[in-house]
Amino acid sequence: MQLAISVLGNQSKEFATETLSALSVCQCQLIELRAASLTRLTGLFLLIDGNWNHIAKLEVMLEALARRYALQISFLRPENPNKPAAGVPYTLETISLEKKDMMFAITSFLTERGIVIEEINANRHQASYFENDVFVSKFVLLVPEQVRILSLREEFLDFCDNLNIDAILEPVKR
Repeated sequence: MQLAISVLGNQSKEFATETLSALSVCQCQLIELRAASLTRLTGLFLLIDGNWNHIAKLEVMLEALARRYALQISFLRPENPNKPAAGVPYTLETISLEKKDMMFAITSFLTERGIVIEEINANRHQASYFENDVFVSKFVLLVPEQVRILSLREEFLDFCDNLNIDAILEPVKR
């Protein structure tokens, strides 16, 4: 049985360590872990595997951690945990001046074409030599076999030209 867990709290090294310790105590296996700090907040995203009774014990332990460290914890059981998404992996990188609703426009463009968004990292920062804010995003995508890459690339570049976004769409190279 698998369980996805998100943990959000004030930046602290203790709660990450305590969360991982709880996994060990409950005999649950870590499948995937992602952590990020945003200003003074830290977020953990975990996918774990274990017996139903070990996972139930973990949920109780994590609820106690939530009270101790004032954390927000959410649990979700994945719907088809053994069925991975299919497609050709691509990376997409964009850079532009900060625009309202730009991320919504990009994600809508991709999902309307059946492209699976596996991961997004984005941030806004001030450009080195100018006083303008620059918005940068990086995506990991799965492009279904039936989507013609050349057509997608052409459509996407036209889309980016209209919004004045500089973008690179290329296959993941390993």
